[in-house]
Amino acid sequence: MAVPGGTGRAPDPPHADPRGDPFLRTRFAIPARPVTYLRRDRLLVHLDEALLTPLTVVHGAAGAGKTLLTADWVSTRHEPVAWLTAQVADRGGGTFWAYLLEALRLAGVTMSADVGLPASAGRADDRLLTRLAAELSTRNTPVILAIDEYDRVTDPEIADQLEFVLHQTGHGMRLVLVTRTEPLLPLHRYRAAGTITEIRNAELALTPDEAAALLALHGLRLPADDVGALVERTRGWAAGLRLCALAAREETDPRTFLKEFEADRTTIADFLLAEVLKRQPAGTQDLLLRVSVLERFCPGLADALTGRTDAEGVLTALHRQNAFVEYLGHAWFRLHPLFGEILRAHLRVRSPELEGELHRRAARWLRRSGSLGEAIGHAAAADDWESAAGALVGDLALGELFTGLHCEDLARLFSRMGPEPTGPATDLVRAACALSRCEVARGSSRLRRAVQALPARDGSAEGDPADLAATRLSCALLETLVARLTGAPGRAERAARLAEQVRREVPGTLLEAHPELMALLLTHLGSARLWAGRVRAARAALTTVVDAGGPAATAQARRECLGHLALIDYLQGWPGRAERTALATVAPVDPGGPPPAPGPGLASLVLAAVAVERDELDRAEALLDVAVDARHPSPDPVTQAGRAIVTGRIALARGDTQAALEAADRTVVADVASPWAAAHTASVAAAAHLAENRPETAVGLLHDVPRDEPVRLLGAAQAELAAGRPEAAAELLGRLRSQAGIGPAVTVRAALLRARLAGERGDHTAQRGLVSRALREARRERLWRPFVDAGPWLPALPLDAPAGGRLPTGPPRRAAPARGGQRAAPPVVEELSGRERDVVRGLAQMMSTEEIAADLYVSVNTVKTHLKSAYRKLAVNRRHDAVRRARELGLL
Repeated sequence: MAVPGGTGRAPDPPHADPRGDPFLRTRFAIPARPVTYLRRDRLLVHLDEALLTPLTVVHGAAGAGKTLLTADWVSTRHEPVAWLTAQVADRGGGTFWAYLLEALRLAGVTMSADVGLPASAGRADDRLLTRLAAELSTRNTPVILAIDEYDRVTDPEIADQLEFVLHQTGHGMRLVLVTRTEPLLPLHRYRAAGTITEIRNAELALTPDEAAALLALHGLRLPADDVGALVERTRGWAAGLRLCALAAREETDPRTFLKEFEADRTTIADFLLAEVLKRQPAGTQDLLLRVSVLERFCPGLADALTGRTDAEGVLTALHRQNAFVEYLGHAWFRLHPLFGEILRAHLRVRSPELEGELHRRAARWLRRSGSLGEAIGHAAAADDWESAAGALVGDLALGELFTGLHCEDLARLFSRMGPEPTGPATDLVRAACALSRCEVARGSSRLRRAVQALPARDGSAEGDPADLAATRLSCALLETLVARLTGAPGRAERAARLAEQVRREVPGTLLEAHPELMALLLTHLGSARLWAGRVRAARAALTTVVDAGGPAATAQARRECLGHLALIDYLQGWPGRAERTALATVAPVDPGGPPPAPGPGLASLVLAAVAVERDELDRAEALLDVAVDARHPSPDPVTQAGRAIVTGRIALARGDTQAALEAADRTVVADVASPWAAAHTASVAAAAHLAENRPETAVGLLHDVPRDEPVRLLGAAQAELAAGRPEAAAELLGRLRSQAGIGPAVTVRAALLRARLAGERGDHTAQRGLVSRALREARRERLWRPFVDAGPWLPALPLDAPAGGRLPTGPPRRAAPARGGQRAAPPVVEELSGRERDVVRGLAQMMSTEEIAADLYVSVNTVKTHLKSAYRKLAVNRRHDAVRRARELGLL
């Protein structure tokens, strides 16, 4: 090779940069991996793609592990590797290129003297770059040029020159840039052409499995849940995990340390403060410290905390720099959890008085922007409970303490509120918290104080009119709740009328944003009306909530309303309708299967009551157990009365008259008595006395309850009949017949009582007709309990055609508790025909439908017709049940 001077060989390369300073050999050294380094094969496989693209960029935050990853990868390559740490870029373009040429030479890349050397430290000659690119382009094996800390290259000229060489080199070089930020290169062109390999910050994060392996290298073995929590807190940040592991090794209880360590008291704080915070300009440092009090932030919120207007550009730049500022989308950001912890601690040291003011500023901005939950949280963090309560009440969100996804969080937050300050908003929140815990006396006291502190509605009050209207409407909500819990329907009606007046003064946007408040108010009003026996008015309020539908915030109110509507159906004697309404409170898990039972509340109570009517006593007891929340018993008188009634009915069915009397005697505390509750509990007690042969006592119990309640008329008629006064019983049944809207649970029992009266008169034809009609009506609703309760006269009664049929035989079970959930076989309205019996016998022999058809010499459709008819007469729906029922009746 010809060289200047004619010596015939290339001169030895210089050992100094253009300034004359010797090359620093550390700039060319591939970093050594520590003993505890974790090799990550998934990333090495990804980096192998660097051989297929001219440009590879590994960019991530400080300590993300990008340098060691790249060093690990190049150590496995057979191609020549030139390594350069770009700290020299700040000495000028000429120095940078001198170091780059030296890195290539150290990697064994031979270059002719024609390439030359930079003449000055400030810049490199274009001819040098052209000759370098030309020589590299002739290589058969590409050289891998890895430049670490490329984020230090801030001179656009260096970046343009590097991109020129890369473009002109072709397959002769593969450039790998390791950087904290996106490099000053036209990456968009490489991405569009598919000629770039990228490993970003998110991919550099350690997975839980990798984190567990890293901890194991440090001698730490943790359960998977602990590792997952640590990865979540560190976001898989490699340096953070490694520093945690090193610190934990020095602890006597590493597991507890890794769960509870304070980030600001570890070497992680030193790392992040030095490598991230202090590298930023003073204004950026101030912004980071201020936004550290926030879970998330946007430029507008950050500006509110700094008092400046430059947050958008600063936050975008920080995110691009991988400076532990994460982008959430839609212009929202958050700090890395550990970075945030450390910045908050740093803020408290530097400006201890500033944190509270930042929370107050954030609360004001967030409330104006519609982020109520976050606004309340920041007001509470500033210990500004007046603002926190004012935001909750003023935004008409007090109902969220009772329903919705955040009720428990809000309750916990406001549980920290002390006795001061006092005012309408804070007292309303205290009242709501107490009432949500069923502390009625405490809640009522707080509510009374809040109402007394409200200004008069004469237009002279100071403050935001919308806030005042929202406060009054919130008062009305709590008034209806207290009225419901204390059984005071008049108070509920007054509160509802006030709410109707005040809601016109509340902005429609607030009502739309918080539909749960009016839904809850109407639910409480409906419950209070039901307690008072105003069934039609109660149904109107409850149905309004159910029919309105709405979001998840009103779901609990809708379920409560459905439970009350189911109770109304049950009280009016419609068990099937009551069951369907109660089951509407839950959605079936399997569309083809039965719906799951509701949880605690009226719906389960109603289902238990329906199960008693169907003589399914085990199911009734199970549902009763579900309905009652032993930890938080409801003081609601409707629920208490319902529980007493169902408990008494089950006890009666089990033959335990003493338990039935105890259930009926339970005191329900309420301001006014409920007509239906009094009638039903008296009916239970009367039935118990009748079972003990004390009819006069039963008559006396039913004498003082509301006289037009259907259950009272039935019970009184039965008691009068048992006392030997059939005329009085007939008169009571006549009054019952005149009532409209009563369902089969009432009419079936009434028909059986009339049948008994007819039998005592000797009118057996009328008696059989009444029993047959009762049977037909009962079968539709599967009501078997009335027949079991009817008495010993019923099973022996013969039924002739066309009513024909059979009744269960054997003694009634009233005198002794049932065993194992057994119940009397339900009656059959019509006898099975001979052919239907043949078909059922075939079922008993485990024959298929086709086999039965062949055996009887009929078609399959004919067999199906007989089966359908037999199922109807036997009151069953399945083959197995039909066989069992036929055996019970002696048909097989």
